[in-house]
Amino acid sequence: MKYEWKKQEKEIYGVNTKPCVIDIPAQKYIVISGSGNPNGEIFSDKVAALFSMAYKMKTAYKSLAEKSHEITDYSVYPLEGIWNKASEKEGLVKEELQYRIMIRQPDFITGEMFDNALEAVKSKKDNPYLADISFETIFDGKCVQVLHKGAFDDEPVSFEVMDKYCLEHGYRRMEKEHREIYLSNANRTEKANLKTILRYKVTRLC
Repeated sequence: MKYEWKKQEKEIYGVNTKPCVIDIPAQKYIVISGSGNPNGEIFSDKVAALFSMAYKMKTAYKSLAEKSHEITDYSVYPLEGIWNKASEKEGLVKEELQYRIMIRQPDFITGEMFDNALEAVKSKKDNPYLADISFETIFDGKCVQVLHKGAFDDEPVSFEVMDKYCLEHGYRRMEKEHREIYLSNANRTEKANLKTILRYKVTRLC
C-alpha cells in the first residue's frame, strides 16, 4: 500500500478558507534554518537540499520495504516553513525574515534512515546546505489554520480572518511566528491560484 497524505490525513491538510481549530500531534521533519529574503538564491538552494533528502529517503524506504509491510511506499509531503520577523519594525522587510523550512516525514522513518540518506546524498550532490539539515520531532499542539488562496504577499488578509476568528471564539495567539504549508508549486502555478495553509498556535482563554 502507498501512504498518501492528501487522502489519509484530510483532517490536517484538507483545509478550506474558513478558519478552524485543530490539534496537531508530534510530527517528524527534516529541517533547515536560515534568514533573509525567500526569493533569493540561498533560500532556493536550501529548498533543493531538503527535497534531495526527502526523495532519497523515500526511494531508500521503498527499496527496503518487504512485501509483507502494510506500507511499501509513500508520497513526499509538501514543503513547510515557520516564519518570524527579526525586528519589531512595522511592515514586512523580507531581508529581515527568519525561517525554519522543513518537509514532514512519515512516522515510520527513523533517525538511522535519515543518517544513511544524508551520507548518500552528500556523495552525489554538491549542495553546501545539506550539512545543515537536521531530523527533528516537532509538536505544535492546538492551532488555528486556514487555506489561503492567492499570492504570498496577500497573506495578511487571511491572517486578519484568523485573528477575527480567534477573537470571536475565545482563543489567543501564543507566538508571533506562524507556519505555512505550501500545497502548490510556486514555480508552476499562477500567483492567483496558489494554495497555502496558514497556521499559528493558540490557547483557550478562560
